[in-house]
Amino acid sequence: MAQPKALLLRSPGTNCDLETAYAFEQSGASADRVHLNRLLEKPELLHNYQILALSGGFSYGDDISAGRIVGSLMRHHLMDAVKRFHDDGKLILGVCNGFQILIKTGLLLDDDEQGLPSSTLAWNDCQMFQDRWVNLRTAGEKCVFLKDIDQMYLPVAHAEGRFVARDEATLDRLEAAGQLCLTYTANRAGEDCVSFPDNPNGAQRHVAGVCDTTGRIFGLMPHPERYIDRTHHPRWTRGEGNSPGDGLKVFENAVEFFA
Repeated sequence: MAQPKALLLRSPGTNCDLETAYAFEQSGASADRVHLNRLLEKPELLHNYQILALSGGFSYGDDISAGRIVGSLMRHHLMDAVKRFHDDGKLILGVCNGFQILIKTGLLLDDDEQGLPSSTLAWNDCQMFQDRWVNLRTAGEKCVFLKDIDQMYLPVAHAEGRFVARDEATLDRLEAAGQLCLTYTANRAGEDCVSFPDNPNGAQRHVAGVCDTTGRIFGLMPHPERYIDRTHHPRWTRGEGNSPGDGLKVFENAVEFFA
């Protein structure tokens, strides 16, 4: 097909949309930053695109809770359009605040029998905002965005990133389905992390990212758009870092999905 087009949804407080747009453009897509109000006025705009991306930041200041206002607006006014978008075989990515939004819309993970969220993103165990680099490893082959990626080194920057499921049975079900597709590790060797700061928020089963049952909706707390060039690595002047940066492959996979 022709060059894929990505719609980067932004709202007051979004602050990673420019970096995310650049990452998509470097990967071969075109990227348009579209304000939430414009999409609320004209939901059919979404169908001119193949990728919907919800960038990081602090939408509406996280005044109620992280991602709740945008999540509620989408859930009540845009769900039909977004579901059609997904049913058409297209991709949805949520990074950090975008992950929080996807959780609160119910798009990413199904609600339980009572219509209540099966999982959420809660305050970090340390009760503090965390801004640091973390080691990550992937699990399974379900997630489109993680194709051919075994491990990554990416930054996190959040206060509400602790993945918590309703119960152990929910965690078991998600893990068995391959939906717990990205986890924090202790080092590049991929060893299980057991404590802070390797797991910066205390997430259950060290979950850093989750996909839906199709693998075409992906939410993660780390920021792949912040490491797409070797010079983004915090120790690149000491000779460390990869070229391109670990995060670029996430965006390249989205573009290659439509090749």
